[in-house]
Amino acid sequence: MEGRRKIPKLLIAVLLIAFFFAFQICASASDAIYYESFEEPFDGRWIVSQKDEYQGVWKHSKSEGHDDYGLLVSEKARKYAIVKELDHVVNLKDGTVVLQFEVRLQDGLECGGAYLKYLRPQEAGWLAKEFDNDSPYSIMFGPDKCGSTNKVHFILKHKNPNSGEYVEHHLKYPPSVPSDKLSHVYTAILRPDNEVSILIDGEERKKANFLSSEDFEPPLVPAKTIPDPNDKKPEDWDERDKIADPDAVKPDDWDEDAPMEIEDEEAVKPEGWLDDEPEEIDDPDASKPEDWDDEEDGEWEPPKIENPKCEAAPGCGEWKRPTKRNPAYKGKWHAPLIDNPNYKGIWKPQEIPNPDYFELEKPDFEPIAAIGIEIWTMQDGILFDNILIAGDEKVAESYRLTTWKPKFEAEKEKQKAEEAAAGQSDGLSGFKKKVFDLLYKIVDIPFLEAYKPKIIDLIEKGEQQPDITIGVIVSVVLIILTVFFRLLFGGKKAAVNPETNRVPPAEPSDNQGTSVENEDEDEKEEDAAAAPPRRRSTRREN
Repeated sequence: MEGRRKIPKLLIAVLLIAFFFAFQICASASDAIYYESFEEPFDGRWIVSQKDEYQGVWKHSKSEGHDDYGLLVSEKARKYAIVKELDHVVNLKDGTVVLQFEVRLQDGLECGGAYLKYLRPQEAGWLAKEFDNDSPYSIMFGPDKCGSTNKVHFILKHKNPNSGEYVEHHLKYPPSVPSDKLSHVYTAILRPDNEVSILIDGEERKKANFLSSEDFEPPLVPAKTIPDPNDKKPEDWDERDKIADPDAVKPDDWDEDAPMEIEDEEAVKPEGWLDDEPEEIDDPDASKPEDWDDEEDGEWEPPKIENPKCEAAPGCGEWKRPTKRNPAYKGKWHAPLIDNPNYKGIWKPQEIPNPDYFELEKPDFEPIAAIGIEIWTMQDGILFDNILIAGDEKVAESYRLTTWKPKFEAEKEKQKAEEAAAGQSDGLSGFKKKVFDLLYKIVDIPFLEAYKPKIIDLIEKGEQQPDITIGVIVSVVLIILTVFFRLLFGGKKAAVNPETNRVPPAEPSDNQGTSVENEDEDEKEEDAAAAPPRRRSTRREN
């Protein structure tokens, strides 16, 4: 009897455990608000735009080297558009929402987009087959690269509560697009505390606040004050911090006409100078081409070569004395500069309350009703996969570990094998990759934004041409250091007087004006710039 009683209890325990795990799995799956693996053909589920401008052909294709299917951009230099209407609208206003998808640039990416558009509900009568660039979206997210553009976009279209107009707000200083041909997963996490995080391959590359003017351009919340458009600079406002000394007088011995250089009278012609030998002679080995026509081509002349007799001699031809700096040269005289007693600072219009200002506790996100891909690209081989919308960061992480990570690791191993087969050292190759990965992270630093396209171009050249890698790394480091030191030691902007909203006059300087010598140097530079380029010196001038 006791033995019989144990069996039901054991079964009950197993069923309870199974029920518990099933509940957990269902709970996690419920957080996957939408998921598309593209394991099944997309026909009938995703609608290809029928607009004439979208001639690119989408294909249901395997990722190279895998049995995993994705949505493939199959042709170069085409516009593509495809959309999937969701069964249920996704609300972005409450709780955490995670947007995630994979992209593999199987043929690289030189010029094209690979981003998604999360469409808000469209107007009545809108048809999916009419999806195009004008179809309103809530969020645009993903990689884009062409020319100076190299970024993982995050753009929010937000409705201005005053005007009712939708405004595009771009994330400032977004991360760069990985330049290899491996699978990468892009994640945007929208949190209820107004923060957004951008992850690439599970690593946070950018964190921003929706309400911060430092993070979005234009900011979601307008500035409280703006420059008064009706405020005009007074006519007597003097912005010159330095002026020419009105009391300065040109010295009596100042000769403005003295030349910068004069002939060196002490120079002596070197012994052995060949006065009768020209510097160049006709090439004795040259012969007139057989097809040369004197009537059409003109009289043939043999090309010139350097006179071999001049190589052993100090020089050939007519000797001329070299020139030297004229000690009497002073250039054009300028009065030295002194502090301007009437200097009032740099004028700025007064600040007034911004009539368009409004307060915002959190963004008024539009819901997501559809997911669209609308791109123009010069590349083929772009593969989209595993598109996910989730309500939990852990769910997105689990998808990355199960759908993306195995593929990525396999692709990396294959890449290493190919590099080894090509004769590249694993150690050196691995070291270079780490260096380039580090440089790509450094270039995302905000103060390098103006130089970002140039630096990325250098990095990509270094990746494509291993023989110039060291030179590229040195060049990038020099650019970064130059920008850093400019910021560190550059001039400081004058503070603005809070009462007048004007930049105050500079403190009097102990150095009364610019020295005459400095003025001379400026004049020399001007003269040098205006003068014709000097001809190449010859032996006779040495």
